[in-house]
Amino acid sequence: MTQKMDMIETLDALFAEVTLLPVINIEREADILPLADALAAGGITTLEITLRTPLGLSAIALLRRERPQLCIGAGTVTDAAQFAAVEQAGAHFAVTPGITEELLQLGLNSRIPLLPGIASASEILAGYRLGYRRFKVFPAHVLGGPALLKAFAGPFQDVRFCPTGGIGQQSISDYLALDNVMAVGGSWVAPKTSIAAADWAEITRLSLAATALAGQR
Repeated sequence: MTQKMDMIETLDALFAEVTLLPVINIEREADILPLADALAAGGITTLEITLRTPLGLSAIALLRRERPQLCIGAGTVTDAAQFAAVEQAGAHFAVTPGITEELLQLGLNSRIPLLPGIASASEILAGYRLGYRRFKVFPAHVLGGPALLKAFAGPFQDVRFCPTGGIGQQSISDYLALDNVMAVGGSWVAPKTSIAAADWAEITRLSLAATALAGQR
């Protein structure tokens, strides 16, 4: 349990001040640095780079090398090979869309913290019995939004969550008002259309608006 406590403390430290986690899909290599800079200019310095595109791993490695002041997580990690690859790329933490016994066991022995994705109380219990106390909830909006998180607070009083999926600017405050929510994830601060247009000023504007709502700036 000691190692898992270290992982829990690391995750808590990562999200102590930055409570917004943009979920980013990289389609073009040229977007990586200016996108990260646009988000950082808006006060968002912890990013989740997903492995949904072939550029995910190289984006993580590039950001760790060129923007060491940022905290870079790896998202959509689904198996052992990807877990090893994101560790090698230098990710600060890993996020999964769901849980498997393999992923949970890998997280127990990893040098980076794992934020496993859950969608039910049974899945929380599967991680809980191994020592996990921090989870991603996905897809949060479809599953019930803030009402679901309030319900989880009863039986899981020492568990905190990062809900993602279907969350927008209008619902940030509703989630972050809950004691068991440590951060809110989503793609609304970096819309696909804005990235495609290289509209970095718009992404900074959206980031500033989001961080203002989250009480970070």
